[in-house]
Amino acid sequence: MDEAFSQVPLIDLRALLAGTRERHEVARQIGKACRQCGFFYITGHGVAESLQQQLETLSREFFAQPLEEKLKIRMALGGSAWRGYFAVGEELTAGKPDCKEGLYFGAELDETHPLVKARTPMHGRNLFPAYPAALRQTVLDYMHAMTTLGHQLMAGIALSLDLEETYFAQHYTQEPLTLFRLFHYPADRATQVQEASWGVGEHTDYGVLTILKQDETGGLQVKSQGRWLDAPPLAQAFICNIGDMLDRMTGGLYRSTPHRVQKSAQRDRLSFPFFFDPNFFACIKPLEVKAKLPDDQYERWDHASVYEFTGTYGEYLLHKVAQVFPLLRQEVL
Repeated sequence: MDEAFSQVPLIDLRALLAGTRERHEVARQIGKACRQCGFFYITGHGVAESLQQQLETLSREFFAQPLEEKLKIRMALGGSAWRGYFAVGEELTAGKPDCKEGLYFGAELDETHPLVKARTPMHGRNLFPAYPAALRQTVLDYMHAMTTLGHQLMAGIALSLDLEETYFAQHYTQEPLTLFRLFHYPADRATQVQEASWGVGEHTDYGVLTILKQDETGGLQVKSQGRWLDAPPLAQAFICNIGDMLDRMTGGLYRSTPHRVQKSAQRDRLSFPFFFDPNFFACIKPLEVKAKLPDDQYERWDHASVYEFTGTYGEYLLHKVAQVFPLLRQEVL
């Protein structure tokens, strides 16, 4: 990274989405954020506030149900599609159980789709709950909006790297692998925990781009040269971060920054991360960037080299999935 940062930058996307000349200035801001911070807030993204509020309301209704109701769509029933509900403690970060429960979704593909017929891992139908029934369409509408936004952001990232705007679409994301999750972090009311309690411990995301909607509770923290900074929710804004794969593609020029989530003792927390990644079968290759950084493998939280990757994005991702959900290892590998 260029230098330590004291806050996550805020970027207005309106010129990028409109395709005006000023989009190059937006791309410059995105590039600076990716080099210095790995995170950035976005406004002017065009995603309806009403859709976001509906998603939050319906998600609260789902998670408020008894565990036995939520387990009717547990991930074990989703098979290799890697969809459905998981209970608190069933997902791991750096080998430790997270203090959250969640619902996993992906692109909705029926049994007639060629990738489903071929039993391609992480492709298939979603598992939607019977209640609230409206959650199904709301999730699909939200994922459509996020996919559109993901394409627009990747065009800005391409411009920031002095590439053609369509570079990522042409080579990796014309048919992206999209994953969406509803996460619920229960409050620590029962124990009245006073010290820091981590919903998710320190980690980096493993894909290319994450677009996150947070509720008003907050708790997200981003690491800046050994210091942890709060990244609170901002009105009308999403927070984006780049993942390990874009870090690897740029040879460390764009950094996937460690982050974590601190739980609240008094309030539940909802978050909605959307992951916009290369096509499952895309062969990942390093980009020709002007500045290539030395390998800092042993300075990273996971001691992973940005240069050690070959093969398809799907192969890379399945290896990561097996670490997050060991119980599903046989289904996805």
